[in-house]
Amino acid sequence: MKLLFWDCGMGCAGDMLSAALLALCPDPAGMLEKLNALGIPGVRYTAENAEKCGIVGTRLRVTCLGDEEGGSAPHAHHGLHLGDIRALIASLAMPEAAKVNAGRVYDLLASAESAAHGVPMEHIHFHELGTMDAVADIAAVCFLLELLAPERIVCSPVRTGFGAVKCAHGILPVPAPAAASLLTGIPTFAGEIEGELCTPTGAALLKAFASDFGRQPAMTVAVVGYGMGTKDFPAANCVRALLGEAAEQIVELCCEVDDMTGEDIGYAIGALRRAGALDVSWQAVGMKKDRPGVRLTCLCRPDLRDAMVRLIFQLTATLGIREALCARYILRRSFATEETPWGPVRLKRAEGWDTARTKPEYDDIAAIAEKTGLSPAEIRNQLSGGRDDA
Repeated sequence: MKLLFWDCGMGCAGDMLSAALLALCPDPAGMLEKLNALGIPGVRYTAENAEKCGIVGTRLRVTCLGDEEGGSAPHAHHGLHLGDIRALIASLAMPEAAKVNAGRVYDLLASAESAAHGVPMEHIHFHELGTMDAVADIAAVCFLLELLAPERIVCSPVRTGFGAVKCAHGILPVPAPAAASLLTGIPTFAGEIEGELCTPTGAALLKAFASDFGRQPAMTVAVVGYGMGTKDFPAANCVRALLGEAAEQIVELCCEVDDMTGEDIGYAIGALRRAGALDVSWQAVGMKKDRPGVRLTCLCRPDLRDAMVRLIFQLTATLGIREALCARYILRRSFATEETPWGPVRLKRAEGWDTARTKPEYDDIAAIAEKTGLSPAEIRNQLSGGRDDA
């Protein structure tokens, strides 16, 4: 599993996250060109080395019509409404999934601002969060995550800082009300440094993308990136990002039954799969009083454990279920299409852990076999050097 870990022990801001992600890219200069081609009005990204407490990392600067951090860009001081921002995001030259995620981040921000100020979401008038540099930070993070394609994102507990911050609404406590709302359910701590260390933009990005919060999981790190903030503190003001491979934690649920029909067992297996089980299998076993029975094994992600347990009790005759927490190592899956003399054939590609292989989709091979009278083996042997089927 491709895992991204964000170390936010010194807080989090949009520009720090985007800089850390840029540093993970194999070709940061080429990626910077893609960011500058997004089409955000008046915005230009530049990257430079920066040092904090002896650590060298990346500082990603956003200039708007020549002025850094908002300046004289259109709407820089007046902000935008949520509808304006949605329209702007829709116009950007980045993958559709990245646009959807950017919109989701702004929906989280709008919901937090709505709760803090008692204004309906669609009427929220963004100030700092509606400037072009804020849009640029969010778009950059969403775009870079889409290209880096981590399968799981884990974040450390987040340092918020303490004290007060001056914004368009006046002087507010740290974390700002919108950030405090977004950080609910996320482990945080104030730390000993006075000031705003986690911004609403940073909090919204963490809320949108991190699936778990806690210590760094066991992983084989491939690359490390440091995204530097603008201010200097006694501790290094940066977000550290680690990208690598990790085992996926899954739950194995197991039970035996000896008083169910094959039809009912088959229905239970299908229901568990439809409910989100990663895999369900059965095997014949000998049970007490020398009766033949079936051992049912269900693999699922930890967040589906309770739902799977309920279904097993509801749909089988078992009186007890055993649970084991397992580490699962998997290859990343992707799909492509190859044109053949018989029409398009879907290809499944699996890669990771220094391994890569491609296999044609069985259903497509079977359909060609039905039409042509060739055997599946003959068809596979004629496809790109004879790939083995999945």
